[in-house]
Amino acid sequence: MALWDRIKESATTMQSQLEAKKNDLKSGAFRDASMAMCALVAAADGSVDPSERQRVASLIASNEVLQNFPADDLQRRFNEYVNKLTADFAFGKVSVLQEIGKAKKKPAEARAVIQIGIVIGGADGDFDKSEQAVVREACFALDLPPHEFDL
Repeated sequence: MALWDRIKESATTMQSQLEAKKNDLKSGAFRDASMAMCALVAAADGSVDPSERQRVASLIASNEVLQNFPADDLQRRFNEYVNKLTADFAFGKVSVLQEIGKAKKKPAEARAVIQIGIVIGGADGDFDKSEQAVVREACFALDLPPHEFDL
């Protein structure tokens, strides 16, 4: 199976797993960590272009799990994290990873945050090395083994 097919299949599987846990994923820590993860993946290559913002907006609008929260609130939080990352990527990444790390108290939420990162990373058909690297860093922030997610 080609790498892209595996990534696509993995993202689809993770989306199904997220939907199955929808009722467990309602905390503020999960909301904030999810948007921080989206921003981190979007900015992984050092910039956030309009198509990346559009992918996240589309995920916010269509993802069943994220519909637990008001879309405009999620969008505002995502934009705040993106602004931190684009102002100073290294410093912003520390702050964003700390936000992601707050979800580690609940293992189901921590795993869901990583799954959202993989879904966002693979949304354009190319889960590239920089995106994989920041999701791997988020795994460490959440005390999760990256190999659990094939990273």
